[in-house]
Formats: sequence, structure tokens, C-alpha cells
Amino acid sequence: MSTDASPGDRPRALADALASGTVVLDGGMSNQLEAAGHDLSDELWSARLLAERPEAITEAHLAYFEAGADVAITSSYQATFEGFARRGIPYGRAAGLLRLSVGSAREAARRARAGGVTRPLWVAASAGPYGAMLADGSEYRGRYGLSVAELERFHRPRLEVLAAAAPDVLALETVPDTDEARALLRAVRGLGVPAWLSYSVAGDRTRAGQPLEEAFALAADADEVIAVGVNCCAPEDVDAAVGIAARVTGKPVVVYPNSGEVWDARARAWSGRSTFGAGQVVGWRRGGARLIGGCCRVGPAAITGIRESLASGR
Repeated sequence: MSTDASPGDRPRALADALASGTVVLDGGMSNQLEAAGHDLSDELWSARLLAERPEAITEAHLAYFEAGADVAITSSYQATFEGFARRGIPYGRAAGLLRLSVGSAREAARRARAGGVTRPLWVAASAGPYGAMLADGSEYRGRYGLSVAELERFHRPRLEVLAAAAPDVLALETVPDTDEARALLRAVRGLGVPAWLSYSVAGDRTRAGQPLEEAFALAADADEVIAVGVNCCAPEDVDAAVGIAARVTGKPVVVYPNSGEVWDARARAWSGRSTFGAGQVVGWRRGGARLIGGCCRVGPAAITGIRESLASGR
């Protein structure tokens, strides 16, 4: 089923696809925008362009669809009511920008189909962690000092707006600790849109240091969650996480690591070298991964490589 389906038909489409095969995610939004010449040195990061250059967002999504991605993850990762308010953007306008993030991905899918892409295309509405709004690197540490109830109150209004824009799935992504996972799982209840839950990890633990067995188990009985896994982590951390997620939850696994380079939050720059290789994805699929793509510093060429590797099995 394609994204031309009505909103009422969309929620099951992606889940059905995961039951029968592997779905390719896109890559990093920020690196694609930077490659196109856009300056993202801002606390709102790519979300700023929703207000200033929304066409750039659509073009970035289109580049990934044309490269072989089946799913576009929206530019709402760092788009929050609180973050927009600091820039003088009122609540109503901010809600419109959140809806626009889904609309931009839908428009890219429409253009991709007009350009000859015939496979199903889906839209995942990104909801980043509380720390992304703070823009101080705490999304890689967690442990914000807030209760689960406080974190739920932060996430729920944004998730309500995103869900009302009728994405195919909500991407609860780059989650650093189990407290925030609990809050997000509460916040998606009753929204009528499925979700995936993906942690940012270091080794076999969340960024906050909790065992992944404990972290993934939180989603095992959540009917809203159609996949669990990891993102925004080193490629080397994926193999163990895939096995743990599949064993603990019995759900399809979602994986989209970074290139392997390291983000310096203070310098706001990447360092090191890439360790991401498209050939790694075959092993991830063998372990239970059904949604596979890339996160920061993984561009369209790598997504093409992922699709080709999955098709060939090499």
C-alpha cells in the first residue's frame, strides 16, 4: 500500500510490510541539508528550515527517496513548542510547523512517485528526546532530573500534533534512558498511530547506562510499538543490540546508526572516521532487523548501498 492510501488505512501498512520483508529507512537529514549549502549552526538545527526554507526539507527527503529509501523520517526531531518559543514562534505557528514536517515528507513522496518511483513510500514523524530541545548534548546522556510524568507532559502535546498530521508511524528516536522511554510509551497511548522506539546506545547499554534487556523490555507489551531498536549510535554497537531487541520483545527491530564519526557537542562538529559499511546490513537483517537505514553523516549514496546489499544478500 502506498502513501496515497487514506489516513485510516495507513497505520497498518508499514506493520504489514515489516511482517513480510525489510524496509529501507533514509539517512541523516542534517548532513543532506548541509551538503545542499544550508547552515545548521543553530539550536533549532534542521527544524529552523521548517520556518525559513521548507522547500529545502522537501528536497532532502526527495533525495533519499530517489536513492532507495522507503521511509522518510521528518525534520521534527528538534522541533518542539519550547524550542520554537525561544525563537519567538508562538504555539499556533509551532503546531503548523510540526504539521508541515509531515506534509513536506508527503510532498517528497508525491514527487518521487511522479518521477517514476513505484514502490510503497512511508513517512515517520520524528520525536526526539527532551535533551534535543535543550541543545546541550544531554540527549546523549539522559538523566535530566525530570520525572517520568514531567517528561510525558513535555512529549504528549507534540506527539498529538504529529499524530493528527497522519504519518504512517511515529519515530520515538535517540532515546537515552529508560525514564524517557517510559514517558514516551505513555505519551503515544490512544493516538491511533503506531510507533517505533529506538535508543541511542553505547555497547550493550543505553547512554544513561541501563542494560538494553531492561530498556527493550519496556516496549515488549506495548501494542502501539511495531518495532524497537537503536539509532544515532556507532555501527559497531548494532549487532548486539539487534539480537537483544529481537529476543526480549519478539518485535521487528529498527536500526539506523551514525557513520561512526563522533559528535563533539561543545565544538558542534564531527571528528574521527566513518566505520559504516552497507555490507553490514545483511547481518543486521539476519539478526532480526526489518527497518534499516542510517542516521547522522549517512547520506543518499550509503542508502543506495544499503538497498543494493539487502537485495543481493551480500
